[in-house]
Amino acid sequence: MTTALVCSFGGGVFVRISSCNEFGCCAKLPGPNSWRRVGVSARCGQPVCSLQTSLRGFPEARDGAGNGSSESEVHTGKGVRSRELPHIQTLRELPREELFAKVVLVRFDSTILLQDEIKSGDESVYDAVFTIRYLHEAGAKVVLVSDWSSKVNPKVTSAQSVAGILSSILRLKVSPTQSSFSYTPSSVKRYDDVEVVLLENLHKCKGELANFYEFSQQLSAGVDIFVNDAFSQSHKILASTVGITGSCYASVAGFHFEESLNKLKKAAISNCRPYFAIIGGDNFLNKSDALHCLASECDGLVFVGMMSFQVMHALGFHVPPSLVDHNSLEEVKILVQTASSRRIPIICPKDFWCVSSHHPQQLGLVRDHELFEDLIPIDIGPESLEKINTLLIKCEKLLWIGPVRFKQPTRDVRGTTKLVYMLDQLFQQKCDVTVVGSESCKAVVEESVCASLYRMFENATVVWEYLAGRKLPAVMALDRAWSSEIDWQTIYADAVHPLVVDIGSGNGKFLFGMAENRKDFNFLGLENNERLVPRCLHSVHQSRMKNIHFIAANATSTFRSIISSYPGDLILVTISCPNPDFNKPEHRWRMLQRSLVEAVADLLNPGGKVFLQSDIEDVALRMRGQFLEYGNGKLIPVGNQDEATGHGEWLKENPFGVHSDWEQHVMDRGDPMYRLMLYKPEESTPSVQPEVHDAFKF
Repeated sequence: MTTALVCSFGGGVFVRISSCNEFGCCAKLPGPNSWRRVGVSARCGQPVCSLQTSLRGFPEARDGAGNGSSESEVHTGKGVRSRELPHIQTLRELPREELFAKVVLVRFDSTILLQDEIKSGDESVYDAVFTIRYLHEAGAKVVLVSDWSSKVNPKVTSAQSVAGILSSILRLKVSPTQSSFSYTPSSVKRYDDVEVVLLENLHKCKGELANFYEFSQQLSAGVDIFVNDAFSQSHKILASTVGITGSCYASVAGFHFEESLNKLKKAAISNCRPYFAIIGGDNFLNKSDALHCLASECDGLVFVGMMSFQVMHALGFHVPPSLVDHNSLEEVKILVQTASSRRIPIICPKDFWCVSSHHPQQLGLVRDHELFEDLIPIDIGPESLEKINTLLIKCEKLLWIGPVRFKQPTRDVRGTTKLVYMLDQLFQQKCDVTVVGSESCKAVVEESVCASLYRMFENATVVWEYLAGRKLPAVMALDRAWSSEIDWQTIYADAVHPLVVDIGSGNGKFLFGMAENRKDFNFLGLENNERLVPRCLHSVHQSRMKNIHFIAANATSTFRSIISSYPGDLILVTISCPNPDFNKPEHRWRMLQRSLVEAVADLLNPGGKVFLQSDIEDVALRMRGQFLEYGNGKLIPVGNQDEATGHGEWLKENPFGVHSDWEQHVMDRGDPMYRLMLYKPEESTPSVQPEVHDAFKF
């Protein structure tokens, strides 16, 4: 599917064309730039002549040279690392009409929108601006929040100055709040004439950095939908990126966040061979997990920064003691052993530009075996650069992460510039290039003739964390979306039969009993515990039943996307005994969030019912209250329940005559169950209330 999103800003009209990719996210179509100013096209500079250098002794792509790893798993010398990311809900997938008149809080990236100089053709800026303008043009009340300091832009001195910069970029009137971290209902009228509201600076805010629950609640006051567009902060656990998602009924990724996540997934796929990594910077120990992964999937590693001395030492080369980090020696040995077992090369510099501690202004070229204690390495030498160029000449995929230099150079020795020149040559040969780190990205932007075409990440920490197989908290906190189409015709014998959905189906006992009694209905269990679902599906296979199925999914965020594709009518939704956490009041009954209740109320067929039960009365009352509050008047209690107070007679019996494991356990010990039924009235007869057992006698 191809879509075109149109937005006007910066003195022109921009069109962004996208299509769905293999990740289920929207990816840009091939081309120099998926954003187009009408009548103007971006293009790469003139082709650079490639060096006709032969590569001798290079291990060609082969079985055992990294091809054994799947897209989401990497087998390393220290075990298996998973890089699987959830299919998150995005602003693009959220129905536009749901945005109208809603208060939407956008966590924007200050390093993108507040940078001192915005360069022409910067896609990150276009994506970030488009998120905000798209929301505004959809009729949402947009509230912005972020952290900022003068390090990003010396012009940033106050919230007022930030509002001015944003107003200029967005072409919208941005007004700051009065030293406030919230957009409360009481302050709505004050900002009626304001197009976009800016909250106070989060920089150095303790509640933000510690992800305090109270501060998250303050940020989310009056907010309906949260949009995270600060991908560079996705490795952190912050109140404005993680904590806030528990209080908003929808939490989605903005266009910049979505595009960055999509690029990250593509960067990590080792589908092109030969695949090399150029690794700069220092601190081997903190990055060891990611480095082990690279050693297990790349066809060669090139070390160009301070880490190269740790590798040289492990390989038996002479290295001055002051350049060796003894805390990382064991990890380096594991990496070298992994590379040796896979027969892939590890390349370290052979010569260095150095200065003497006695003569800091005197620059000289030194061979690796001539490095002495009084010499300070500044940059890699010409022989090392030529060796790297020779190794990479046949490269099909390249990851450059971290700076080339060793120390801050006192003069321009241009090792980084020459490396950028190599990248341009490789790109002309259709090599897939990813550049990571602020210093590396800056060099590419300044020196490369094809900078706009590279896949770049200025925040290296996010990429290191992902390469290491660690979860990105801000990604995990966003709502989930179902990532693939469901073939209902294959799952059920008759996919147009009425559907019954059990949310939190557990071991499936309740649903199996229901399916046995009613062959003319289809039954679907949604269970968040991925270990239980395979067992249930195995039982389905053994029973040969064709009217029951189970899906491992978080129903809170996937119910709408899963059930909306079902070809028949949804007639019954059941929720039985959700587990409360009394130690964390703010996390109690998290399964029943507003987004789930609204989806059930919207998709339930007229005349359909919702059955709720718990062995804890407070839980049952809370569930009932949430369905009545967030059901938008579409659901009505069945029986003698008082709609205003929520009190009255609970259902004495389970109307289906089929009990779940926990329900049976509670009944066996003589404790009460608190049951209630809600129904969605027929439009033609809204005042006619059905009997509890109507249409569901088993």
